[in-house]
Amino acid sequence: MRFEAFLAIRYLRAKRKQAFISVITVISVVGVMMGVMALIVVLSVMNGFREDLMGKILGVNSHLVVLSYDGAFLDYDRVARDTSTVEGVVAATPFIYSQVMVNSQGSVSGSVLRGIDTATAGKVIAIDRMIKRGSLQSLDTLHDGLPAIIMGKELSRMLAVQPGDSVTLVSPMGKLTPVGRVPQNRKFKVTAIFDSGMYEYDATMVYVSLKEAQDFLGLDDRATGVEVRVTDVYRADQVGSAVSKKLGYPYWAKDWKQMNRSLVSALKLEKIAMFVILIMIVLVGALNIISTLVMVVMEKNRDVAILRAMGATRRNIMAVFMFQGVLVGVVGTVVGLAAGLGLCHLLAKYKFIELPSDVYYISTLPVRVEMLDVVLVIAAALVISFLATLYPSWHASRLNPVESLRYE
Repeated sequence: MRFEAFLAIRYLRAKRKQAFISVITVISVVGVMMGVMALIVVLSVMNGFREDLMGKILGVNSHLVVLSYDGAFLDYDRVARDTSTVEGVVAATPFIYSQVMVNSQGSVSGSVLRGIDTATAGKVIAIDRMIKRGSLQSLDTLHDGLPAIIMGKELSRMLAVQPGDSVTLVSPMGKLTPVGRVPQNRKFKVTAIFDSGMYEYDATMVYVSLKEAQDFLGLDDRATGVEVRVTDVYRADQVGSAVSKKLGYPYWAKDWKQMNRSLVSALKLEKIAMFVILIMIVLVGALNIISTLVMVVMEKNRDVAILRAMGATRRNIMAVFMFQGVLVGVVGTVVGLAAGLGLCHLLAKYKFIELPSDVYYISTLPVRVEMLDVVLVIAAALVISFLATLYPSWHASRLNPVESLRYE
Protein backbone atom coordinates (compact mmCIF):
# COMPACT_ATOMS: atom_id res chain seq x y z
CA MET A 1 0.00 0.00 0.00
CA ARG A 2 1.32 3.45 -0.91
CA PHE A 3 2.01 5.64 2.11
CA GLU A 4 -0.49 8.26 0.84
CA ALA A 5 -3.33 5.72 1.03
CA PHE A 6 -2.09 4.46 4.40
CA LEU A 7 -2.07 7.97 5.88
CA ALA A 8 -5.49 8.82 4.39
CA ILE A 9 -7.08 5.76 5.99
CA ARG A 10 -5.28 6.47 9.26
CA TYR A 11 -6.55 10.06 9.34
CA LEU A 12 -10.13 8.87 8.86
CA ARG A 13 -9.82 6.86 12.10
CA ALA A 14 -9.62 9.84 14.42
CA LYS A 15 -8.28 9.65 17.95
CA ARG A 16 -10.57 10.22 20.91
CA LYS A 17 -9.67 13.90 21.18
CA GLN A 18 -10.43 14.29 17.47
CA ALA A 19 -13.77 12.46 17.60
CA PHE A 20 -15.57 15.48 16.15
CA ILE A 21 -13.67 15.04 12.87
CA SER A 22 -14.77 11.41 12.79
CA VAL A 23 -18.41 12.45 13.25
CA ILE A 24 -18.16 14.90 10.35
CA THR A 25 -16.62 12.15 8.23
CA VAL A 26 -19.59 9.88 8.96
CA ILE A 27 -21.98 12.73 8.11
CA SER A 28 -20.14 13.21 4.81
CA VAL A 29 -20.51 9.52 3.97
CA VAL A 30 -24.21 9.59 4.90
CA GLY A 31 -24.73 12.73 2.77
CA VAL A 32 -23.27 11.09 -0.33
CA MET A 33 -25.13 7.86 0.44
CA MET A 34 -28.52 9.59 0.76
CA GLY A 35 -27.97 11.49 -2.48
CA VAL A 36 -27.06 8.36 -4.45
CA MET A 37 -29.91 6.35 -2.93
CA ALA A 38 -32.48 9.10 -3.62
CA LEU A 39 -31.29 9.49 -7.20
CA ILE A 40 -31.49 5.76 -7.95
CA VAL A 41 -34.93 5.31 -6.36
CA VAL A 42 -36.52 8.42 -7.88
CA LEU A 43 -35.11 7.82 -11.37
CA SER A 44 -36.22 4.17 -11.21
CA VAL A 45 -39.74 5.17 -10.18
CA MET A 46 -39.87 7.73 -13.00
CA ASN A 47 -38.69 5.04 -15.43
CA GLY A 48 -41.44 2.79 -14.09
CA PHE A 49 -44.08 5.47 -14.60
CA ARG A 50 -42.83 6.13 -18.13
CA GLU A 51 -42.73 2.43 -18.99
CA ASP A 52 -46.20 1.82 -17.57
CA LEU A 53 -47.64 4.88 -19.30
CA MET A 54 -46.07 3.96 -22.62
CA GLY A 55 -47.35 0.41 -22.20
CA LYS A 56 -50.91 1.63 -21.76
CA ILE A 57 -50.63 4.09 -24.65
CA LEU A 58 -49.13 1.43 -26.93
CA GLY A 59 -51.79 -1.01 -25.79
CA VAL A 60 -54.44 1.16 -27.42
CA ASN A 61 -52.28 2.53 -30.25
CA SER A 62 -49.87 0.82 -32.59
CA HIS A 63 -46.11 1.36 -32.77
CA LEU A 64 -46.33 2.65 -36.34
CA VAL A 65 -49.06 4.03 -38.58
CA VAL A 66 -48.83 3.93 -42.37
CA LEU A 67 -50.85 6.68 -44.05
CA SER A 68 -51.25 8.09 -47.53
CA TYR A 69 -50.87 11.69 -48.66
CA ASP A 70 -54.00 11.10 -50.76
CA GLY A 71 -56.12 10.25 -47.69
CA ALA A 72 -58.06 6.98 -47.43
CA PHE A 73 -56.80 4.37 -49.92
CA LEU A 74 -58.08 1.17 -51.54
CA ASP A 75 -55.10 -1.21 -51.60
CA TYR A 76 -54.69 -1.47 -47.84
CA ASP A 77 -54.38 -5.27 -48.01
CA ARG A 78 -51.33 -4.98 -50.28
CA VAL A 79 -49.85 -2.23 -48.10
CA ALA A 80 -50.29 -4.43 -45.00
CA ARG A 81 -48.65 -7.41 -46.75
CA ASP A 82 -45.69 -5.37 -48.01
CA THR A 83 -45.25 -3.74 -44.61
CA SER A 84 -45.18 -7.14 -42.88
CA THR A 85 -42.16 -8.15 -44.98
CA VAL A 86 -40.00 -5.30 -43.62
CA GLU A 87 -37.40 -6.40 -41.06
CA GLY A 88 -38.48 -5.56 -37.50
CA VAL A 89 -42.23 -5.65 -38.26
CA VAL A 90 -44.31 -8.19 -36.31
CA ALA A 91 -47.77 -7.62 -37.79
CA ALA A 92 -49.89 -5.07 -39.67
CA THR A 93 -53.63 -4.41 -39.78
CA PRO A 94 -55.86 -1.89 -41.61
CA PHE A 95 -57.91 0.64 -39.65
CA ILE A 96 -60.40 3.47 -40.07
CA TYR A 97 -60.33 6.59 -37.93
CA SER A 98 -63.11 9.18 -37.71
CA GLN A 99 -64.84 11.48 -35.25
CA VAL A 100 -68.47 10.81 -34.40
CA MET A 101 -71.17 11.64 -31.87
CA VAL A 102 -72.55 8.86 -29.67
CA ASN A 103 -76.16 9.29 -28.56
CA SER A 104 -78.00 7.22 -25.97
CA GLN A 105 -81.27 8.10 -24.24
CA GLY A 106 -80.67 11.84 -24.57
CA SER A 107 -77.00 11.69 -23.50
CA VAL A 108 -74.51 12.73 -26.18
CA SER A 109 -70.74 12.48 -26.22
CA GLY A 110 -68.10 13.22 -28.85
CA SER A 111 -66.04 10.11 -29.61
CA VAL A 112 -63.39 8.65 -31.87
CA LEU A 113 -64.63 5.83 -34.09
CA ARG A 114 -62.10 3.18 -35.03
CA GLY A 115 -62.89 0.49 -37.54
CA ILE A 116 -60.67 -2.58 -37.08
CA ASP A 117 -60.16 -5.96 -38.68
CA THR A 118 -60.88 -8.42 -35.87
CA ALA A 119 -58.74 -11.12 -37.54
CA THR A 120 -55.51 -9.12 -37.36
CA ALA A 121 -56.10 -6.23 -34.91
CA GLY A 122 -55.24 -8.36 -31.86
CA LYS A 123 -51.73 -8.95 -33.26
CA VAL A 124 -51.04 -5.18 -33.38
CA ILE A 125 -52.95 -3.58 -30.49
CA ALA A 126 -53.98 -5.05 -27.14
CA ILE A 127 -57.72 -4.44 -27.55
CA ASP A 128 -58.58 -8.09 -26.89
CA ARG A 129 -56.73 -8.01 -23.54
CA MET A 130 -58.40 -4.74 -22.53
CA ILE A 131 -61.95 -6.03 -22.99
CA LYS A 132 -63.45 -6.77 -19.56
CA ARG A 133 -67.00 -7.67 -20.61
CA GLY A 134 -67.81 -9.29 -23.94
CA SER A 135 -65.39 -10.25 -26.72
CA LEU A 136 -63.68 -8.74 -29.74
CA GLN A 137 -65.21 -11.32 -32.09
CA SER A 138 -68.69 -9.96 -31.30
CA LEU A 139 -67.98 -7.24 -33.88
CA ASP A 140 -68.22 -9.80 -36.69
CA THR A 141 -71.91 -10.60 -36.25
CA LEU A 142 -75.22 -8.76 -36.07
CA HIS A 143 -77.08 -8.61 -32.75
CA ASP A 144 -80.84 -8.28 -32.97
CA GLY A 145 -80.32 -7.02 -36.50
CA LEU A 146 -77.88 -4.29 -35.36
CA PRO A 147 -74.11 -4.08 -35.93
CA ALA A 148 -71.92 -4.39 -32.84
CA ILE A 149 -69.89 -1.69 -31.12
CA ILE A 150 -67.29 -1.80 -28.32
CA MET A 151 -66.83 1.25 -26.10
CA GLY A 152 -64.66 2.37 -23.21
CA LYS A 153 -65.64 1.94 -19.58
CA GLU A 154 -65.83 5.68 -18.85
CA LEU A 155 -67.89 6.39 -21.97
CA SER A 156 -70.36 3.66 -21.05
CA ARG A 157 -70.74 5.26 -17.60
CA MET A 158 -71.32 8.72 -19.07
CA LEU A 159 -73.98 7.37 -21.44
CA ALA A 160 -75.39 4.92 -18.85
CA VAL A 161 -75.21 1.95 -21.22
CA GLN A 162 -74.22 -1.68 -20.71
CA PRO A 163 -73.65 -4.62 -23.07
CA GLY A 164 -76.98 -5.33 -24.71
CA ASP A 165 -78.06 -1.67 -24.91
CA SER A 166 -78.19 0.22 -28.20
CA VAL A 167 -76.61 3.56 -29.10
CA THR A 168 -76.82 5.83 -32.13
CA LEU A 169 -73.71 7.02 -33.95
CA VAL A 170 -73.90 10.32 -35.82
CA SER A 171 -71.22 11.20 -38.37
CA PRO A 172 -70.86 14.65 -39.93
CA MET A 173 -69.41 12.91 -43.00
CA GLY A 174 -72.88 12.06 -44.28
CA LYS A 175 -74.34 11.83 -47.77
CA LEU A 176 -74.27 14.80 -50.13
CA THR A 177 -77.81 15.90 -51.08
CA PRO A 178 -79.21 18.86 -53.05
CA VAL A 179 -79.62 20.74 -49.78
CA GLY A 180 -76.08 20.00 -48.62
CA ARG A 181 -74.37 17.27 -46.63
CA VAL A 182 -76.77 15.45 -44.30
CA PRO A 183 -75.22 13.80 -41.21
CA GLN A 184 -75.25 10.02 -41.28
CA ASN A 185 -76.68 8.16 -38.26
CA ARG A 186 -77.02 4.49 -37.45
CA LYS A 187 -77.92 2.35 -34.47
CA PHE A 188 -75.38 -0.05 -32.97
CA LYS A 189 -75.64 -2.67 -30.25
CA VAL A 190 -73.11 -2.44 -27.39
CA THR A 191 -71.53 -5.90 -27.12
CA ALA A 192 -68.39 -5.30 -25.06
CA ILE A 193 -66.72 -2.83 -22.68
CA PHE A 194 -62.95 -2.25 -22.60
CA ASP A 195 -60.75 -0.72 -19.89
CA SER A 196 -57.33 0.56 -21.00
CA GLY A 197 -56.53 2.29 -17.69
CA MET A 198 -56.26 5.65 -19.48
CA TYR A 199 -59.23 7.94 -18.90
CA GLU A 200 -58.74 9.84 -22.18
CA TYR A 201 -59.11 6.62 -24.19
CA ASP A 202 -61.81 5.01 -22.08
CA ALA A 203 -63.98 8.15 -22.31
CA THR A 204 -63.69 8.77 -26.06
CA MET A 205 -62.91 5.57 -27.98
CA VAL A 206 -65.40 3.24 -29.70
CA TYR A 207 -64.63 0.27 -31.96
CA VAL A 208 -66.63 -1.27 -34.80
CA SER A 209 -65.68 -3.75 -37.50
CA LEU A 210 -63.79 -2.49 -40.53
CA LYS A 211 -66.66 -3.30 -42.92
CA GLU A 212 -69.27 -1.55 -40.77
CA ALA A 213 -67.05 1.55 -40.49
CA GLN A 214 -66.57 1.62 -44.27
CA ASP A 215 -70.31 1.31 -44.86
CA PHE A 216 -71.28 3.83 -42.16
CA LEU A 217 -68.76 6.49 -43.28
CA GLY A 218 -69.30 5.90 -46.99
CA LEU A 219 -65.68 4.95 -47.64
CA ASP A 220 -66.58 2.09 -50.01
CA ASP A 221 -63.61 -0.31 -49.75
CA ARG A 222 -61.04 2.19 -48.48
CA ALA A 223 -59.18 2.45 -45.17
CA THR A 224 -57.61 5.37 -43.33
CA GLY A 225 -54.29 3.56 -42.93
CA VAL A 226 -52.42 0.52 -41.66
CA GLU A 227 -51.33 0.02 -38.05
CA VAL A 228 -48.03 -1.75 -37.47
CA ARG A 229 -46.44 -3.56 -34.51
CA VAL A 230 -42.63 -3.78 -34.35
CA THR A 231 -40.24 -5.96 -32.35
CA ASP A 232 -38.44 -3.06 -30.63
CA VAL A 233 -40.57 -0.01 -29.82
CA TYR A 234 -37.47 2.17 -29.36
CA ARG A 235 -36.42 1.45 -32.96
CA ALA A 236 -39.85 2.25 -34.36
CA ASP A 237 -38.53 5.37 -36.12
CA GLN A 238 -35.91 3.32 -38.00
CA VAL A 239 -38.46 0.68 -38.97
CA GLY A 240 -40.82 3.47 -40.07
CA SER A 241 -38.16 4.86 -42.39
CA ALA A 242 -37.65 1.39 -43.90
CA VAL A 243 -41.42 0.98 -44.38
CA SER A 244 -41.73 4.38 -46.08
CA LYS A 245 -38.80 3.52 -48.36
CA LYS A 246 -40.31 0.17 -49.34
CA LEU A 247 -43.83 1.44 -50.02
CA GLY A 248 -42.76 4.66 -51.71
CA TYR A 249 -44.92 7.68 -52.50
CA PRO A 250 -47.72 8.46 -51.56
CA TYR A 251 -47.33 6.32 -48.41
CA TRP A 252 -45.50 7.46 -45.30
CA ALA A 253 -45.02 6.11 -41.79
CA LYS A 254 -45.45 7.82 -38.44
CA ASP A 255 -44.08 6.23 -35.25
CA TRP A 256 -45.47 6.39 -31.72
CA LYS A 257 -42.87 8.95 -30.59
CA GLN A 258 -44.10 11.39 -33.24
CA MET A 259 -47.73 10.74 -32.32
CA ASN A 260 -46.99 11.38 -28.62
CA ARG A 261 -44.20 13.91 -29.07
CA SER A 262 -45.31 16.33 -26.33
CA LEU A 263 -45.79 13.56 -23.74
CA VAL A 264 -42.43 11.92 -24.50
CA SER A 265 -40.66 15.29 -24.34
CA ALA A 266 -42.37 16.19 -21.06
CA LEU A 267 -41.36 12.89 -19.43
CA LYS A 268 -37.77 13.28 -20.62
CA LEU A 269 -37.58 16.89 -19.39
CA GLU A 270 -39.10 15.93 -16.03
CA LYS A 271 -36.51 13.19 -15.57
CA ILE A 272 -33.63 15.56 -16.35
CA ALA A 273 -35.03 18.21 -13.98
CA MET A 274 -35.41 15.64 -11.19
CA PHE A 275 -31.83 14.44 -11.73
CA VAL A 276 -30.51 18.01 -11.45
CA ILE A 277 -32.55 18.69 -8.31
CA LEU A 278 -31.54 15.49 -6.54
CA ILE A 279 -27.88 15.89 -7.43
CA MET A 280 -27.99 18.80 -4.97
CA ILE A 281 -28.14 16.23 -2.18
CA VAL A 282 -24.83 14.83 -3.40
CA LEU A 283 -23.47 18.38 -3.48
CA VAL A 284 -24.38 18.74 0.21
CA GLY A 285 -22.35 15.61 0.88
CA ALA A 286 -19.49 17.13 -1.14
CA LEU A 287 -19.58 20.27 1.01
CA ASN A 288 -19.31 18.02 4.06
CA ILE A 289 -16.26 16.39 2.46
CA ILE A 290 -14.69 19.83 1.98
CA SER A 291 -15.34 20.82 5.59
CA THR A 292 -13.96 17.48 6.84
CA LEU A 293 -10.77 17.83 4.84
CA VAL A 294 -10.28 21.46 5.88
CA MET A 295 -10.55 20.46 9.55
CA VAL A 296 -8.19 17.51 9.03
CA VAL A 297 -5.66 19.76 7.29
CA MET A 298 -5.84 22.24 10.20
CA GLU A 299 -5.44 19.39 12.69
CA LYS A 300 -2.57 17.73 10.81
CA ASN A 301 -0.44 20.85 10.18
CA ARG A 302 2.45 19.41 12.19
CA ASP A 303 2.20 16.00 10.44
CA VAL A 304 2.29 17.67 7.03
CA ALA A 305 5.34 19.71 8.06
CA ILE A 306 7.18 16.60 9.27
CA LEU A 307 6.34 14.73 6.07
CA ARG A 308 7.65 17.63 3.98
CA ALA A 309 10.84 17.72 6.10
CA MET A 310 11.29 13.98 5.52
CA GLY A 311 11.17 14.49 1.75
CA ALA A 312 7.49 14.19 0.81
CA THR A 313 6.65 16.32 -2.21
CA ARG A 314 3.68 18.62 -2.53
CA ARG A 315 2.12 16.07 -4.86
CA ASN A 316 2.43 13.41 -2.13
CA ILE A 317 0.73 15.65 0.43
CA MET A 318 -2.02 16.53 -2.02
CA ALA A 319 -2.54 12.83 -2.81
CA VAL A 320 -3.02 12.00 0.90
CA PHE A 321 -5.96 14.34 1.32
CA MET A 322 -7.41 13.67 -2.13
CA PHE A 323 -7.39 9.96 -1.39
CA GLN A 324 -9.11 10.62 1.93
CA GLY A 325 -11.91 12.64 0.28
CA VAL A 326 -12.34 10.19 -2.59
CA LEU A 327 -12.51 7.32 -0.10
CA VAL A 328 -15.41 9.06 1.66
CA GLY A 329 -17.14 9.53 -1.71
CA VAL A 330 -16.57 5.91 -2.78
CA VAL A 331 -17.87 4.48 0.51
CA GLY A 332 -20.94 6.75 0.38
CA THR A 333 -21.58 5.87 -3.25
CA VAL A 334 -21.26 2.11 -2.71
CA VAL A 335 -23.51 2.13 0.37
CA GLY A 336 -26.02 4.42 -1.38
CA LEU A 337 -26.00 2.20 -4.46
CA ALA A 338 -26.71 -0.91 -2.40
CA ALA A 339 -29.44 0.86 -0.41
CA GLY A 340 -31.05 2.33 -3.54
CA LEU A 341 -31.08 -0.93 -5.49
CA GLY A 342 -32.30 -2.81 -2.42
CA LEU A 343 -35.17 -0.38 -1.90
CA CYS A 344 -36.09 -0.59 -5.59
CA HIS A 345 -36.15 -4.39 -5.33
CA LEU A 346 -38.42 -4.25 -2.28
CA LEU A 347 -40.76 -1.75 -3.97
CA ALA A 348 -40.99 -3.91 -7.09
CA LYS A 349 -41.47 -7.19 -5.20
CA TYR A 350 -43.76 -6.30 -2.30
CA LYS A 351 -45.50 -3.16 -3.72
CA PHE A 352 -46.06 -1.77 -0.21
CA ILE A 353 -46.64 1.81 -1.43
CA GLU A 354 -50.20 2.05 -2.76
CA LEU A 355 -51.54 4.93 -4.85
CA PRO A 356 -55.13 6.24 -4.73
CA SER A 357 -56.98 4.71 -7.68
CA ASP A 358 -59.19 7.77 -8.13
CA VAL A 359 -56.13 9.95 -8.83
CA TYR A 360 -53.61 7.66 -10.57
CA TYR A 361 -54.12 5.15 -13.37
CA ILE A 362 -52.05 2.56 -11.46
CA SER A 363 -52.52 1.14 -7.98
CA THR A 364 -48.89 0.73 -6.85
CA LEU A 365 -45.60 2.54 -7.36
CA PRO A 366 -43.92 1.21 -10.54
CA VAL A 367 -40.15 0.65 -10.48
CA ARG A 368 -37.78 0.04 -13.39
CA VAL A 369 -34.01 0.20 -12.81
CA GLU A 370 -32.03 1.15 -15.92
CA MET A 371 -28.30 0.45 -15.97
CA LEU A 372 -27.52 3.72 -17.76
CA ASP A 373 -29.12 5.72 -14.94
CA VAL A 374 -27.15 3.76 -12.32
CA VAL A 375 -23.88 4.40 -14.17
CA LEU A 376 -24.67 8.13 -14.50
CA VAL A 377 -25.50 8.43 -10.80
CA ILE A 378 -22.29 6.63 -9.77
CA ALA A 379 -20.20 8.74 -12.14
CA ALA A 380 -21.79 12.00 -10.95
CA ALA A 381 -21.29 11.12 -7.27
CA LEU A 382 -17.64 10.13 -7.75
CA VAL A 383 -16.81 13.17 -9.90
CA ILE A 384 -18.41 15.55 -7.38
CA SER A 385 -16.59 13.84 -4.51
CA PHE A 386 -13.29 14.12 -6.38
CA LEU A 387 -13.80 17.80 -7.18
CA ALA A 388 -14.61 18.46 -3.51
CA THR A 389 -11.10 17.29 -2.53
CA LEU A 390 -9.17 19.62 -4.81
CA TYR A 391 -9.11 22.85 -2.79
CA PRO A 392 -8.39 21.34 0.70
CA SER A 393 -5.70 19.09 -0.82
CA TRP A 394 -4.11 21.96 -2.71
CA HIS A 395 -4.16 24.09 0.45
CA ALA A 396 -2.48 21.30 2.44
CA SER A 397 0.26 20.94 -0.19
CA ARG A 398 1.03 24.68 0.03
CA LEU A 399 1.71 24.65 3.79
CA ASN A 400 5.15 25.92 4.79
CA PRO A 401 6.88 23.28 7.00
CA VAL A 402 9.14 25.90 8.61
CA GLU A 403 6.19 27.97 9.80
CA SER A 404 4.37 24.88 11.09
CA LEU A 405 7.37 23.60 13.12
CA ARG A 406 8.74 26.93 14.33
CA TYR A 407 6.97 26.89 17.68
CA GLU A 408 7.05 23.14 18.28
